[in-house]
Amino acid sequence: MAKKANGKALKDIQEATASFEKWMRSCVPVVESDLRLKHEQMKEDLFLFLRGTFYRWAQVWPEVCADLARGPKVLGTGDLHVNSFGTWRDVEGRLCWGVDDFDESYPMAYTNDLVRLAASVRIVIDADGLAVKFKDGCDAILEGYLQSLKEGGCPFVMEENEPKLGKLGVESFKPPKDFWEKLNHLPAMRGRTGPELKRALEKTLPDSRLEYKVVRRQAGMGSLGQERFVAIAQWKGGFIAREAKQSVPSSCVWVNGTAGRAPSDGQSYYQRTIGWAVRSRDPFQLMDGKWLIRRLSPDSNPIDIQTLPKIGDEEMLLHAMGAEAANVHLGSRRQVRNILVDLGKKKAGWLRDAAAEMAKVVEKDWDRYRGN
Repeated sequence: MAKKANGKALKDIQEATASFEKWMRSCVPVVESDLRLKHEQMKEDLFLFLRGTFYRWAQVWPEVCADLARGPKVLGTGDLHVNSFGTWRDVEGRLCWGVDDFDESYPMAYTNDLVRLAASVRIVIDADGLAVKFKDGCDAILEGYLQSLKEGGCPFVMEENEPKLGKLGVESFKPPKDFWEKLNHLPAMRGRTGPELKRALEKTLPDSRLEYKVVRRQAGMGSLGQERFVAIAQWKGGFIAREAKQSVPSSCVWVNGTAGRAPSDGQSYYQRTIGWAVRSRDPFQLMDGKWLIRRLSPDSNPIDIQTLPKIGDEEMLLHAMGAEAANVHLGSRRQVRNILVDLGKKKAGWLRDAAAEMAKVVEKDWDRYRGN
């Protein structure tokens, strides 16, 4: 008999993928060639499989970690892993670091983000992408989370408050030299843009009269297959770019049904999460109806942990990731005391044990997905 989550029989990974993607197509247009590429990448690498299948995690997490899934709820990141972090410029032009992907934001137990982050550490360590010991990595995440939660959080502004982040490998934070060359080489979109897309692309441009070209962009892993449009223009001596992507509700909506689709005030969970979290926001990252808009620039980049120099302080990085998870959860301030009480009741090693178990579940699904 199939296992159950939330009272529903769990499908196997192939059936779950087909069901989720059918649901996704009902929400937004899908680029089928990009979706096929996503499937290929998911078969090639376990970490990419983890990143591409949050829908499956959301389905099995309440079954595998039932006690943890009943913990105090926060507006969480959802799809948190070691490559969910990046850089951006805030309204004062300062270089900031933190979580840069909130597509799967949803009310959930605070433990989800911590366990998923730690499970990704387990997977990357096994692939020789990190040298830190798993126990030490989990301890660093939890220590950073607890410290930030108790202190009320603090945004990561790299130039001033976080000089230690330079130890992570300063080269990784340097703007890519070929950023604009690659973006400009993308094929221009044919035909006219629809009025909603046009409004979204122009919403944060410095001058609505600017002439720009629109290109299609392929990016991400979990969202690979969704359409991305980029407006590129010349403005005051250089290029500027804005990306617009239609938002899809969190995979948790696919699991839980339409009852959890959106907050009652009409905002998306994405909007709420970036608005409530302790951070110095990117002023160009916002929602316009169903469109997610953000500025593209050499300074706004995800950071691939596996490309960081091995001399970097990995424990310090994971400590910072745990602290940033707390920065996000502090948006649900009424739950802070409940979280601290809940953490005080947990046995030593709980995070390591849960992350190891979830990593095993992900790997078994990966084997089945590849047909092994």
